[in-house]
Amino acid sequence: MPLSISFAAEKLPSKGSLIIAVPDGGKLAPLAKQLDKTTGGAISRAIQIKKFKGKAGASFSLLAPAKTTLDRIVVIGVGDPKKLTAVDAEKFGGTVLSTVEKTDGAATLLLEPMKAALSDADLAARAATGAYLRDYKFDAYKTINKPKGGLSRLSIASKAAAGARKVFAEYKAIASGTIVARDLVNEPSNILTPPEFAKRARALSKLGVKVEVLGEAQMKKLGMGSLLGVGLGSQHPSQLVVTQWNGAAKSKKPLAFVGKGVCFDTGGISIKPSAGMEDMKGDMGGAAAVTGLMHTLASRKAKVNVVGILGLVENMPDGKAQRPGDIVTSMSGQTIEVLNTDAEGRLVLADALWYTQKRFKPEFMIDLATLTGAIMVALGQEFAGMFTNSDELAARLTQVGNDEGEKVWRMPLSDTFDKMINTPNADMKNIGGRYGGSSTAAQFLQRFTNDVPWVHLDIAGTAMGSPKNAISRTWASGYGVRLLDRLVKAYYE
Repeated sequence: MPLSISFAAEKLPSKGSLIIAVPDGGKLAPLAKQLDKTTGGAISRAIQIKKFKGKAGASFSLLAPAKTTLDRIVVIGVGDPKKLTAVDAEKFGGTVLSTVEKTDGAATLLLEPMKAALSDADLAARAATGAYLRDYKFDAYKTINKPKGGLSRLSIASKAAAGARKVFAEYKAIASGTIVARDLVNEPSNILTPPEFAKRARALSKLGVKVEVLGEAQMKKLGMGSLLGVGLGSQHPSQLVVTQWNGAAKSKKPLAFVGKGVCFDTGGISIKPSAGMEDMKGDMGGAAAVTGLMHTLASRKAKVNVVGILGLVENMPDGKAQRPGDIVTSMSGQTIEVLNTDAEGRLVLADALWYTQKRFKPEFMIDLATLTGAIMVALGQEFAGMFTNSDELAARLTQVGNDEGEKVWRMPLSDTFDKMINTPNADMKNIGGRYGGSSTAAQFLQRFTNDVPWVHLDIAGTAMGSPKNAISRTWASGYGVRLLDRLVKAYYE
């Protein structure tokens, strides 16, 4: 069960675990001082002995503290409150949970006013969000040695409890959408086939999202030879899922988000090395992020019109599979020479992007894809690669990414890269050579945007296998949900 989080008036609890937040300098606030007096000065003595200075993330515990009925007291550092960012506050919340997550029952986080850069309400709500995300586990398939017990309830005691409750309602929607994306990316591919993914996307209709699923016959009729070619070798049929959230006037153009959903990628006939191939269950991280985003927007009743498109396929080697050297015709009418069947995500997105701009005429399109290993060579796992024809969107995404901890870094597009995907045998080829692989892949996608304002986010390094941190402890991070929801909130509602 997900962690239950609540907000309460600023007071000391009588049972369970108590976490005391202490700012830089290590000085206790009034209620904490009162508790210290009750314990005969045990807290202040421990602070002195441990030379505790309130450094962010530093902590210590007192078990069964004398003259109280508490199970434990945890003292945890916040750092310099005047420099505290929203990201810092969420990491703090994750760290708080890490100190008590294996204890049974309930815990209370005491957040006394500390003149932080964030308001008391924002600090409490962000800390709650970090704890909620930290609590996420993917253990549905464990049948033995499955962890039992653990913390079930966290109460945050703050003078700003009422305001924090209101702010957290919105951030819980973001966190819930992030967890939807994490679940999808973590799922094994024998379970999450394209039809199963489409089935799960249909669940968005419970939140008021309109969901359509196009099968192979419908896509063939539309001329989606590029997308359909990728799934030829799979026994699981390809799907195109169209989701719509209409939270604004009908006259308002929708925003469009398009996700690459390769539910498993062997590389096809251009097969990948076996080492690490199991990670290709996460090659649908873009589609997962779009699904999580739609969940978030609908959950918080966003006042905006949004379209989310999922191109769902499985790339397998088979007697019917696409071969290197094949030429396919995309929905746009442009022909593509497939020189490498492992450069398949761009083939899926080509038709998905064309379909999106032709049918919905959106204000902009943003696609997300675990597209290239080359982007990880360039940017590691800290930033997603951003390619765009819009300086405005680039600036907005960069700002939001920095504010929310889902960072992007703008990468180049150019005529030179575009020429690298020319071929004498068709209108283009699907690879551009050894160098500039992320840029030539993005250049390929741009040929299907028809001059609509567009951003391509290469999230290969950030969506799956990303480093664990205070608020993300599993293989899937859910990257992209928060970034795009906050973009919508800040500029388009």
